[in-house]
Amino acid sequence: MLLLATLAALVGANLAPEAYDSAWETPLTIRLGDVGLTFTVREWVNSGLMTFFFFVVGMEARREFDLGELRQRRRVALPVLAGLGGMIVPVGLFLALNTGRDSAAGWGVTMSTDTAFALGLLALVARGLPDRVRIFLLTVVVVDDLVALLVIATVYCGPVAPRPLLLALGLFGSMLLLRLARIRYGLLYFLLSVAAWVALQASGIEPVVLGLAVGLLTSAYAPARGDLERATDLFRLFREQPTPELAESARVGLAQSLSPNERLQRAYHPWTSYVIVPLFALANAGIEISTEFLVRAATSPITLGIVSGYVLGKPIASPTSIRSDDLVTRMSSPLQIVTTLDEHLPRTG
Repeated sequence: MLLLATLAALVGANLAPEAYDSAWETPLTIRLGDVGLTFTVREWVNSGLMTFFFFVVGMEARREFDLGELRQRRRVALPVLAGLGGMIVPVGLFLALNTGRDSAAGWGVTMSTDTAFALGLLALVARGLPDRVRIFLLTVVVVDDLVALLVIATVYCGPVAPRPLLLALGLFGSMLLLRLARIRYGLLYFLLSVAAWVALQASGIEPVVLGLAVGLLTSAYAPARGDLERATDLFRLFREQPTPELAESARVGLAQSLSPNERLQRAYHPWTSYVIVPLFALANAGIEISTEFLVRAATSPITLGIVSGYVLGKPIASPTSIRSDDLVTRMSSPLQIVTTLDEHLPRTG
């Protein structure tokens, strides 16, 4: 669906460019009493809906940090270094090709990996990849997004309004306190997140960073024994007396035995994957392509800097031998050393 949306955007932008632009530049206002927000449809997609996407990405990373491969903290170092290196080297290549030009100020373009497209393409090949490779790339993307969003917020934003920013930080701090107090009212977190999003928007800072931060805040944990026993009792009551009320009670009890992270991922993942991400591609991938455009791009230091940064810089900077970490972790006995080497050495016939 992501690829189809991208192709549709390219076709629309080249066959009917005016209609394509006017559709996404249509102003849309959400008003509550005397307070309202007005953005174009494209801005609502990029800053509003994509906040949910980054929220899901943050939750997935947090789950791996709490329950998955990243529980061993030393395994976090490799993807973190890969993410940082995958930003520093592309920036260096871009600046090398644009030094002394006004375009050098655009160095931040080469830092970020497009998370929506990266994870979408990963999904096409993930069936053949080990879970650790997918988790490695997910962690790289999260680090990439955090740093890139911080750069956008501090380097490329306009004047920052301090009062809305302090309000947003206060609201996020309130969510931290609620989490420490183990208060699990989802509606309360949602309302605080919406208020913090509006405050960040008013401050002049890109608010999608909030989705990633709240996602990383949403902890994951294995079901507690008491919650499982309570869910079992509710199901037993339903089995003895199968009424709609007891069925709903059993369903709620089973759901509440899971962590909020897993419940929210299940609720939002289909929406972000099949609605929000394709809409993002449809709104942003529409580029008018012509012979003149391609000729200018082929000789532009901006294009050359971006292409070299992405095509050369990121693969060179990011560690490509992910399996080397697996070799180290599994070499606890001579037999395991032999078995591991046998798995990793190439077959020569």
